[in-house]
Amino acid sequence: MIDHISIAVADLQKSARFYERVLAPLGMTRLVVRERTVGFGKRYPELWLNLRSAMRPVAADTGAHIALRAPSQDAVTAFHKAALASGGSDDGATGDRKGVMTVYFGAFIRDPDGNKIEAVTFPRKD
Repeated sequence: MIDHISIAVADLQKSARFYERVLAPLGMTRLVVRERTVGFGKRYPELWLNLRSAMRPVAADTGAHIALRAPSQDAVTAFHKAALASGGSDDGATGDRKGVMTVYFGAFIRDPDGNKIEAVTFPRKD
């Protein structure tokens, strides 16, 4: 099980404001603020932003992406809308997707530094 993950950002304050809006629908808030890092989570920091002021935007073909669990399809949609309204870009609109083992509902965005972030939920099949 993964405990936490860190991503590099070129402008810590700008990225912290972006992630504050984008992560709110997923129930995550800014929990820790330090000079060169900010931690977001529900009860403890699960996602860290680390300042790398000399970094260039992440290339779209790096293959790396982070998937965050959303509590509902509405939360996935709100995550995607917040990202687009806050300077992120679409990398896969909200909708049903076929995974290796199940169908899920998700959306993909790129943050202002090009990091690929996904929100995902697994609707119950009754």
